[in-house]
Amino acid sequence: MSEYDTVRLVALAGWLILALSVFASFRLDWKKSVRMALIWVLLFGGAAILFGLILG
Repeated sequence: MSEYDTVRLVALAGWLILALSVFASFRLDWKKSVRMALIWVLLFGGAAILFGLILG
């Protein structure tokens, strides 16, 4: 592991903590959060498949 890999890991951990704190500030319930996450995954997955079919 180089020194840059360590910096990347620290930055990634910082972004993860920031994202989790923002998520906690909305005080959403877990059921709604999981549903929203699945919708986003389906949207991005569908777009990726569509672009793959068009450009591939």
